[in-house]
Amino acid sequence: MKIDKNIIKELSNYLDEFNLTEIEITEKDTKIKVSKNNVSISNQPIITPISTETQNKIVSNKSNVKLGTEVTSPIIGTAYHSPEPGAKKFVQIGKKIKKGDTIMIVEAMKTMNHVPSTADGIVKEICVEDGQPVEFGQTIIILE
Repeated sequence: MKIDKNIIKELSNYLDEFNLTEIEITEKDTKIKVSKNNVSISNQPIITPISTETQNKIVSNKSNVKLGTEVTSPIIGTAYHSPEPGAKKFVQIGKKIKKGDTIMIVEAMKTMNHVPSTADGIVKEICVEDGQPVEFGQTIIILE
């Protein structure tokens, strides 16, 4: 396989331009991943050891068990707490909601998708900030 140095150079420039620490592209069976610390081309995932401090944080968070009903994001996108900037939020901690009530909007590809509650309950925790990117299946609120 011949490596196109121009692609690596272009990806490296994107790291600085967009203030990224890592960028990856996949084309057929080839994956090119460029990060500020290393450059790699492989078909295998890169395993990076984590520091002892990070390991301790992970262990301490395990004892912080979230009890309640988790409502997750149905899609990847950007989460918004209200229908427009400055408007009243859909949910607040302590608010009683019913199954089907809109709890958040997730914007994906310029489309605003209303996320309904999957259960009745009282909002115990809002797990994402307004304007924060969310992944499919990520917990966005917890109900009691």
